[in-house]
Amino acid sequence: MSSFIEELTWRGMIHQMMPGTEEQLAKEMTTAYLGIDPTADSLHIGHLVGVMMLKHLQRSGHKPIALVGGATGMIGDPSMKSQERKLLDEETLRHNQEAIKKQLAKFLDFDSDAPNAAELVNNYDWMKNYSFLEFIRDIGKHITVNYMMAKDSVKKRLAGDSQQGMSFTEFSYQLVQGTDFLTLYREKNCRLQLGGSDQWGNITTGTELIRRTLGGEAFALTCPLITKADGGKFGKTESGNVWLDPRYTSPYKFYQFWLNVSDSDAEKYIKIFTELSREEIEALVAEQQEDPGKRPLQRRLAKEITTMVHSAEEYDKAVEASQILFNPKAADALHTIDEATLLDIMDGVPRFEVSMSDIENGTPLIDLLTEKAAVFPSKGEMRKMTQGGGLSVNKEKVADPMTVVTQAHLLQGKYILVSRGKKNHSLIIAQ
Repeated sequence: MSSFIEELTWRGMIHQMMPGTEEQLAKEMTTAYLGIDPTADSLHIGHLVGVMMLKHLQRSGHKPIALVGGATGMIGDPSMKSQERKLLDEETLRHNQEAIKKQLAKFLDFDSDAPNAAELVNNYDWMKNYSFLEFIRDIGKHITVNYMMAKDSVKKRLAGDSQQGMSFTEFSYQLVQGTDFLTLYREKNCRLQLGGSDQWGNITTGTELIRRTLGGEAFALTCPLITKADGGKFGKTESGNVWLDPRYTSPYKFYQFWLNVSDSDAEKYIKIFTELSREEIEALVAEQQEDPGKRPLQRRLAKEITTMVHSAEEYDKAVEASQILFNPKAADALHTIDEATLLDIMDGVPRFEVSMSDIENGTPLIDLLTEKAAVFPSKGEMRKMTQGGGLSVNKEKVADPMTVVTQAHLLQGKYILVSRGKKNHSLIIAQ
């Protein structure tokens, strides 16, 4: 078995580790779990650090368990949050669990008969039948209030300026998470919990509970919270989270996110979010330093992670789509991409609405681009641009300003891309 700790260390993926963790992993195949919040029916890229930890764990010969926090999702983790979260019903949680498992299957082997095949569990399955009296008898009596109050997540919340304070429900969260670790330790011989650095307090409550109730030894390992070089929050864009589900973030936008990270972030992210070897990454870093303009780190990062999350085919489509606005020979590609990707590409491009009847009846281009949509301020300017060879419709040069625009020109049945020169684009939408 290759060293899981060694792998995570050079990748910059270890924040804290309980003494004895490395020795346990070296001794035998070890089962480890990571909790995933099921508040949506898709993971976002903020989850990927933990998922990659599980992936490296399995590659190193150990057994990963992904725990969907159905019960804890009904409570809300107070760690590093200033407000309580919205609680979910069971039907929603089950739907989210199934969607998350499909995404995890792209990273982890759930289906083989290998002894270290991954498993998915939901803590709602063992928490739903726990009565309150049983819980405070079996769990609560083993952990003191003093111990729970000393946790950073609790101290920060109580010291914050939130007038709501902290509910008993949230205060008890670490006991519920500790119960998860205890249950998995007892039923699946799970000896290690993985998580982000904000989870250290909750994880160590679990190791303490195992020690006090069963006299057992369990371990904890956390990864650092990922940040951006400019101090901004990783994984957030102006439109919100970057999701793994193409319904929420298209493969094109997903690809663009990674392609546009800064040089210093790319050097950090390529270690965390890909399986590339140390030698491959060092070669890419050297190449980047030699000619930063070529952005080999960003290109390779975007390729690896888009292929892993979506597919090689979706990656190829994203690359092709990203070149459409700047490639004068992209007419064919423009006619084959789907509507969502087309609109993503045109994000920020000026838009003009025209009547569908004008297109159905046929309208001379010069009228369409001046009277119906103010792409040009005057017909004279439109003629001049056309005569100079600078006007394209759907990436095809237009020689005659009187060309009649019909339904045959519509992309996806409603769009027309007009390009003035290489950099000025407009999108006409027929309604």
